[in-house]
Amino acid sequence: MPVKILMVCLGNICRSPLAEGLLASKLPKDKFFVDSAGTGAYHIGKQPDQRSVMTAQKKGLDITYQKARQFTSRDFEDFDYIFVMDNTNYDDVVSLAKNEEHKKKVQLILNELFPGDNVDVPDPYYGLQNGFDMVYEMLDETCDILSRKLIEKHP
Repeated sequence: MPVKILMVCLGNICRSPLAEGLLASKLPKDKFFVDSAGTGAYHIGKQPDQRSVMTAQKKGLDITYQKARQFTSRDFEDFDYIFVMDNTNYDDVVSLAKNEEHKKKVQLILNELFPGDNVDVPDPYYGLQNGFDMVYEMLDETCDILSRKLIEKHP
């Protein structure tokens, strides 16, 4: 059974789809499953934001197959790791946890890059294209670290 990893942001159309695509591209598909969700219900069933799609495509990554969905408490049962993009997402996800075991699954993704600093991945939604490019670079570096750790832990 593959190790299951969930990426979570607010609407599941900007940051978490990029994180999903990046991490999935760096892990063996037979051993790992990566998905994403949003804490809000704003974009359920929609493709990622066109600016995220364009940013990914420029780097040779296709995320157009993804469809936004909302995070549910069931995700605690279905996923081994839950990585959130910012502190608000962290609070929203942890508030749905039924126990300490569930809470321990939730981590801020940039703590992989800046351990213990609880840095947010900035939400590029209301900004320009360069914000998406910056988020991609942050997540790419973070997913490099994360993929190495996951492969080491689950050979």
